[in-house]
Amino acid sequence: MAEREWFDKDYYKVLGVSPTATDKEITRAYRKLAKANHPDTDTGSEARFKEITAANDVLGDAAKRKEYDEVRRLGPAAAGFGGTPSSPRQGSPADFGDLSDIFGGMFGGGARRQRAQRGADIETALHLGFRDAIFGLTTSVSIPTDETCHSCRGNGAAPGSGFVSCERCRGSGFVGEDQGPFSLSSVCPSCSGKGGRVVTPCADCHGTGREMSSRKVNVRIPPGVEDGQRIRLKAKGTPGRSGGPAGDLFVDIHVDRDPRFARRGRHITTTVEVSVTQAMLGTTASVPTLDESVTLKVPAGTQPGTTMRVRGRGVPPSGKHAQGDLLVTINLLVPKKLTKEQRTLVEKLATTLKEEVSDE
Repeated sequence: MAEREWFDKDYYKVLGVSPTATDKEITRAYRKLAKANHPDTDTGSEARFKEITAANDVLGDAAKRKEYDEVRRLGPAAAGFGGTPSSPRQGSPADFGDLSDIFGGMFGGGARRQRAQRGADIETALHLGFRDAIFGLTTSVSIPTDETCHSCRGNGAAPGSGFVSCERCRGSGFVGEDQGPFSLSSVCPSCSGKGGRVVTPCADCHGTGREMSSRKVNVRIPPGVEDGQRIRLKAKGTPGRSGGPAGDLFVDIHVDRDPRFARRGRHITTTVEVSVTQAMLGTTASVPTLDESVTLKVPAGTQPGTTMRVRGRGVPPSGKHAQGDLLVTINLLVPKKLTKEQRTLVEKLATTLKEEVSDE
């Protein structure tokens, strides 16, 4: 029996002896079992007899028994012998960093343990209204992903079409080369490790077995997020391979402009227009906020460009950030045209203030 099967066959258990059994104990056990299971007897079994004989051929030979014990010892350490090796990525250099990679090939195609690979990071953009950026919200983004094709269920073949095994590797994807007591395996050059080919490729996935789709990921936007800011969602990117962690999702924030408001750090800014006489005599002005309007007292003699503060009407507190305020800049609204009576009154005011005015 080939060495590659030694990982799956416990010959000591087949003969019913301990791994520390002496040569005489092994011979005695074999003779007893062989006699009872010989195909020529009424209770004999050809399959069982062959299994007993194969076990004795290995354990009854001191050199083979030593080699068998060594192979069995390395099996658990190599973690993953006994299957079909996974295909190495084309164009990548050989990796000898794992014992399972080395011994898996030496002993005739033991399964090569694939290294855990982290999934790829994904970037996407999210557009927010000004108010949503200020107060924050929980929303969702759609990100592209590839899934098992729904038509071919991942085998790459069109419905009703078959899969033709590679004649060279007989569907294993690997070819072996005897090297004395061991057998070296390599990717089959005919099928590139696929084990064969589909007769008719699936029309939906073009034979890849995967199809593009999308999935929604919930994103919590903290209060006060700014235009151009990037939010990182750990492990929300592409799933990892062979048990590796998923990549991250990076959400780039784009905040729409607002016709009334702007940002200055954690503060919100806006402007309010008052007339010249209101600025001179004082007034109260209705100021819009992101919620309801508030009343602002404008003192007499307020100068154009003066900035007044409405506390607690800016960006809400978040984490280490304190509550922001609303900063209101006062603009003067100057009439473009005056009636004759209004002009006369303004001229009298200018005279009392000793101000020079145009005669026009």
